[in-house]
Amino acid sequence: MEISVALIFAGLLVVLLGLFDLKSRRQLRLPPGPSGLPIIGNLLQMDKKAPFKTLLKLSKSYGPVLTVYLGRQRVVVLVGYDAVKEALVDQADDFSGRGPVPFLIRATKGYGLAVSNGERWKQLRRFTLTTLRDFGMGRKGMEAWILEESKHLVDRISHTNATPFDPTYFLSCSVSNVICCLVFGQRFSYDDDHFLSLLQIISDTIKFGSSPWGQLYNIFPRLMEWLPGQQHKVFARIQVVREFIMKRIQEHKDTLDPSSPRDYIDCFLMRLSQEKHLPTTEFEYDNLVSTVLNLYLAGTETTSSTIRFALNVLIKYPKIQEKMQQEIDSVIGQERGPCMEDRKSLSFTDAVFHEIQRLMDIVPMSVPHYALQDISFRGYTIPKDTAIIPLLHSVLKEEKLWATPWSFNPQHFLDENGNFKKNPAFLPFSAGKRSCVGESLARMEIFLFGVSLLKHFTFSCPGGPDSVDISPEFSSFANVPRRYKIIATPRQ
Repeated sequence: MEISVALIFAGLLVVLLGLFDLKSRRQLRLPPGPSGLPIIGNLLQMDKKAPFKTLLKLSKSYGPVLTVYLGRQRVVVLVGYDAVKEALVDQADDFSGRGPVPFLIRATKGYGLAVSNGERWKQLRRFTLTTLRDFGMGRKGMEAWILEESKHLVDRISHTNATPFDPTYFLSCSVSNVICCLVFGQRFSYDDDHFLSLLQIISDTIKFGSSPWGQLYNIFPRLMEWLPGQQHKVFARIQVVREFIMKRIQEHKDTLDPSSPRDYIDCFLMRLSQEKHLPTTEFEYDNLVSTVLNLYLAGTETTSSTIRFALNVLIKYPKIQEKMQQEIDSVIGQERGPCMEDRKSLSFTDAVFHEIQRLMDIVPMSVPHYALQDISFRGYTIPKDTAIIPLLHSVLKEEKLWATPWSFNPQHFLDENGNFKKNPAFLPFSAGKRSCVGESLARMEIFLFGVSLLKHFTFSCPGGPDSVDISPEFSSFANVPRRYKIIATPRQ
C-alpha cells in the first residue's frame, strides 16, 4: 500500500513539474521542446554516444528551433540551414556570444580567444586574424610552408616501403608543424619524443571531450571535479601542454627583436608591451598562453583528423582515388608540386575534398553559442544565459539541400558540366562572427597535403576496401575517424 501511494505521489509530482515547465515556456515564449526531469532535464532522452542524432530527431516533432535541458542548463537548438544562417549570419551580433563550456573553461583557466566574450573576444579575434594573415595564412607564404612540410610527410611515408602503417602521427606532425611555424616560428622533427607526446595529449583530449564522460563534465562540472575519473588525468596532461607553451613564450621574451617579429607570440608580446599601461587592454600573459593553446589544439587535431578520414574514404572508394590521380596527373604532371592556383583546374579533386568534409561532419553540434542578453528570434524569446547549439550536423546532412545526404557523393559539388559548384550549406567551419579563425588555413592544408599525397602514393589497406568503416569511432563534441593501418604504394 505504501509503495502504491509513493508511486502515485511520484507520478503526480512528474505531472505537476511538466505542467509548470509548460507554463514557464509559454510565459517566456520559449521555443517548444520535450518536458524534462528535475536536475537532469532531458539527459535520459539523449543518445549518449551521438547526442546530435537525438536533437535532429526531436526537431521533427518540435520544429527547427527547440528547447532542451541538459542538466539544469537551458539549451536552444537551431536545426537546418535556414535557422542556422538566420541566427549566425542575419542576426550575427545577437548570436556572437560564446557559452561557458566547463571543459574549455577549465583547460584555459577562463582566458583566451575560444571562451571569451565582449571586449576581450573582440580584441583577441581581431588581433589573431590580422596577425595570422600577416604571417601568410591563406596566402603564398603559408602555401610555401605547407608545401615544404608536405615534402617531409612524403619522405617519411616513403620510408614505410609499402608496408602497413598507422598514418595518424605522421599527419598530426605535419599539420601541427604548420601551426607551429605560425605560432612558435619553428617546426619540430617527426622523431622528437616530446613533440610526439604533446600530439598524443591533444589526441587524447579531443577523444575525452567527445566521450560520454567528457560531456558529463560539461553538464555537471562541480560533481565531476569531486568524483574520481579520467577527467583529472586529462587536465593534468593539458597542463603539460600549457607548460610547453609557457616555455616557448619565455624563450621568445628572451630573444625578442621588436623590429623583426618572427611569429604570433612575438607580435602578441610587442602588443602586450605597448598597451601594458592601458586599463582596458586584453593583451596580457594569461590571454596569450590560452589563445596559443586554442590555436595549437584546434590547428592540429581537426585538420589532421580530416586528412586521415580522407585517406579512409579514398581507400574505401578506390575508383574515386584513381580518378583524382588521373586529374592531378593531367593538370600538374610529374615535374612540379601542387599550388592553390591548381584548385581551379582540379574540379573533381576539389569536389571530393569538400564532400569528405561534409560527410565527416567534424564538429556536429559546433561549439555552443550563448545568449548574453534576451534574444528575439522567429517569434520566440531566447532568455539571457541560454546556451545555443547551431546543429551543423543538420546543415551538412539536410535532405532538401543535398541529393544523397547520408552517403559519399562528390557530385554534390559538381555541376552538369563537371565544374566545381558551391553549396551555401557547406558550413563545416560554422558561420558568422564565431566561425573558425583558421578556416582559410585548414582549407589550404586539406587541399595541398591531399594532392601531394595522391601525387606520390596510391593508398590501400590489408583488408581491402570493404574492411574500411567510415563511420566515426567516437561521436559527440567531435566525430573522430577510425584508425587503420594503411599501405602507401609509391606511384611510378
